[in-house]
Amino acid sequence: MEQEKEGAGASQIEIVEYKPEHRLRFKEINEQWITRLYVMEEEDIKTVEDPEGYVLKGGGKIYIALYKGYPVGTCAYLNMGDDVYEMIKMAVDEKFRGLKIGKSIGEESVQRIKELGAKRIILFSNTTGSATAIDMYRKLGFKEVPLGNSEFIRADIKMELVFG
Repeated sequence: MEQEKEGAGASQIEIVEYKPEHRLRFKEINEQWITRLYVMEEEDIKTVEDPEGYVLKGGGKIYIALYKGYPVGTCAYLNMGDDVYEMIKMAVDEKFRGLKIGKSIGEESVQRIKELGAKRIILFSNTTGSATAIDMYRKLGFKEVPLGNSEFIRADIKMELVFG
């Protein structure tokens, strides 16, 4: 299995746009990482209970990482207006970590959002519980900015990626 994690994994990962049949896995994957260290907050519940209405209806996007055809990762973007998107619900099922799925969905989704005309992507995270994710965000080009107001109690860092 370790060799598969090193080499063959990336070729078996496909990033697709969210479809209604992904709804249960979208909820499961996100609840898994949130409840491991935190509690589900109001924003979390709204997002996982109604991704179509909360994310997609407002012009946002949800991407799903498939590994051998099975949904194992998520990354959503809220359309904040003025060509600004907020990256939310980026998560990989714990059973499938180490296969570079987070890197794949991060790179692919950022590129797709940029192609949609985004000028800036923001995100909120936590420096303690999500240190690995923050390293990945930095590799994607995100820079730390002042936290300001966040919908999330657990957020202690705000990052942004500016295009152009």
